Amino acid sequence: MFILVNLKAYDCNPVSVAETAARVADDTGARIAVAPQAARLGAVAETGVETWAQHVSPVDHGSHTGSTHTAAVEGAGAVGTLLNHSENRLKLADIDASLDAADAASLETVVCANNPDQIAAATALAPDAVAVEPPALIGGDESVATADPEIVRDAVDAAAAVDDGVEVFCGAGIATGEDVAAARDLGADGVLLASGVALADDPEAVLRDLVDPL
Repeated sequence: MFILVNLKAYDCNPVSVAETAARVADDTGARIAVAPQAARLGAVAETGVETWAQHVSPVDHGSHTGSTHTAAVEGAGAVGTLLNHSENRLKLADIDASLDAADAASLETVVCANNPDQIAAATALAPDAVAVEPPALIGGDESVATADPEIVRDAVDAAAAVDDGVEVFCGAGIATGEDVAAARDLGADGVLLASGVALADDPEAVLRDLVDPL
């Protein structure tokens, strides 16, 4: 199981979270990655934790002020990127172009989607993984794996029907080891979470609890 911690734009210390995640990953052998704001990618990558970008733009080198170029992300030490998070939606053509740009920079990719139908469409674009995240549950107190287990099962089936080589993650409300175990039992290959770690009083305790079932 892959655990990807998205720090969003939360008021937290990304380097401290990254150092903690690296320590827990080293101690347990679990695969844990951290996705900070673009400006902190280099600092987070220096901790040794697996580092992901929260987004990359579907652009080549050139006049694209405000864009996040994949070469810059890769140069800062990131090895992967989220795309189409519910807080940063893209048109289908832009997802496709961003996937091409990420592939050119050898970045691993996860495309987020709201439901199994969107998961199927995203899978057809051949990312490394897709992630089902019902927006209503994002940032809430209940995990998608327990609040709506059928959507996770259906997402796994939808992706497999298109390309069984694309992994399926789930997000929205993931906060405990029980949530991770439930996601695994439903067929997910990983989880995405954010506030459960980024805003925790003790991120290390949360991370150790998350990986305990693994």
